[in-house]
Amino acid sequence: MSNTNKESDVLVVGAGVIGLSGALALLLQGRSVRILEARTVGAGASHGNCGTITPSHAPPLAAPGIIARALGWSLQPNAPLYIPPRFDPALWRWLLAFARRCNTRDWHATALAKSALLNASRPALAEWVQRLDLQCEFRETGEDYVFRDTHAFVQGQEELDLLAECGVEVELIDGADYERQEPAMRRGVAGALRFRGDASLRPDEYVAELSRVLRERGADLIEGTPVAHVERTGDRWRVRTADGAEYFARDVVLSTGAWSAQLEQIADSSVRPLARALQPGKGYSITYSRPAVVPSRPLVLRERFVCVSMWDGMLRIGSTMEFSGFDATLNERRFRALEQAADDYLLYPSGPQTLERWTGWRPMVSDDIPLIGAVPGQKGLWLHTGHGMMGMSMSTASSLLLSQLIVGESDLLIDPTPYRPERFI
Repeated sequence: MSNTNKESDVLVVGAGVIGLSGALALLLQGRSVRILEARTVGAGASHGNCGTITPSHAPPLAAPGIIARALGWSLQPNAPLYIPPRFDPALWRWLLAFARRCNTRDWHATALAKSALLNASRPALAEWVQRLDLQCEFRETGEDYVFRDTHAFVQGQEELDLLAECGVEVELIDGADYERQEPAMRRGVAGALRFRGDASLRPDEYVAELSRVLRERGADLIEGTPVAHVERTGDRWRVRTADGAEYFARDVVLSTGAWSAQLEQIADSSVRPLARALQPGKGYSITYSRPAVVPSRPLVLRERFVCVSMWDGMLRIGSTMEFSGFDATLNERRFRALEQAADDYLLYPSGPQTLERWTGWRPMVSDDIPLIGAVPGQKGLWLHTGHGMMGMSMSTASSLLLSQLIVGESDLLIDPTPYRPERFI
């Protein structure tokens, strides 16, 4: 597609992993595609995450008992979940909707909805990596949840029945065995849960490879181009950018990640209830040069909710959830909490050099289920956002489903009902 051609079948707003994957799925369906990105490819949460591909993560954040734990954490800036006190009615509405989901029935239903995407994505991503020759350090090593507290290890097994229902196989390993298997760990491991079906990749390389394939196959990917307005005109959509350029497409896909909470700024009032369903959830990570000894597979340091990932020459520790709006401040307490967690579990918790200290926002939906589908009452306007902390893990199946909906296929990859945006209308 020539950059001088202002028409395309589909225009995707946002070039994170969700926007790029959705664009690629549509391109593979034979659609002409243009992607507009306000900053650079993968500049948001797609850059600094830990790159784990995790069917094991089906149980949602909105779990029974989480509200009591969150209240206990609320005054601890280094806690896994932190909500700085401030006047923010939009956040309060979101938290109330989230709290209503913290019951056994909704927890179970949400896990099944997430699991359908996660389970379908895992083999689909492996197939893309092989077929498209994506050089992204994709490794099918599995992942371990590691516990240092015996009581926490027992509690961690309470989700095993749900995980079995979701088709996730789990291996229990006692502490002594785990220490023999994993020389990177400090003494004192109470036990571990191993998820052999999980995988990992290097996220910045993955999004770079997606953008490469898109460009090589004719997609028009334009960076540094914020979208100012999206409106229907006749039988197509007009997308106006901040610099005054206009583009036209039969279908527009909004893959704006955490910024989906601000959709009213570029679209009409029909998206207001959908935007209100989202909040930016701030995460942190630290990337080091590779230390002398690293774990043999990605880890979740379970009591601290911290992830550890390794790639060629690198080690990354990351996670945490902070609801502080779009405040870009680097909270040093949050970084120290990551460092302390790694130090408590790992013999070599950091490398010789700190390569990057990162923070970014994930798009958190109040029911912890992505928004995939048409905006009600807006023919040709689609949402593909709200994947929370599971963007990398869900991206492939989510994108294949979106592309099937847009082209009108009847034999769908998975049931689209749980992800439809109209549930918030």
